[in-house]
Amino acid sequence: MKVKIKCWNGVATWLWVANDENCGICRMAFNGCCPDCFHMHCILKWLNAQQVQQHCPMCRQEWKFKE
Repeated sequence: MKVKIKCWNGVATWLWVANDENCGICRMAFNGCCPDCFHMHCILKWLNAQQVQQHCPMCRQEWKFKE
C-alpha cells in the first residue's frame, strides 16, 4: 500500500539530540517551566543576542522560524 501526501503544512522544526533534561541556555530543568513556553523566552533571548546569523544554541545550525 502506498500513501500519497497531498498537502503538508510545516509550522516549525525542532531536533533535540542533547539527551539532557535541562535547557541548553539557562540550564534549568525543562519540567520546571510552563509547558506552553518550553523555554521559548530562553530561545528568543539567545536569538536576539546573535548579531549576524541566528544559530541554534545546542547544535549551532542556522535557526529559522517557519513563516
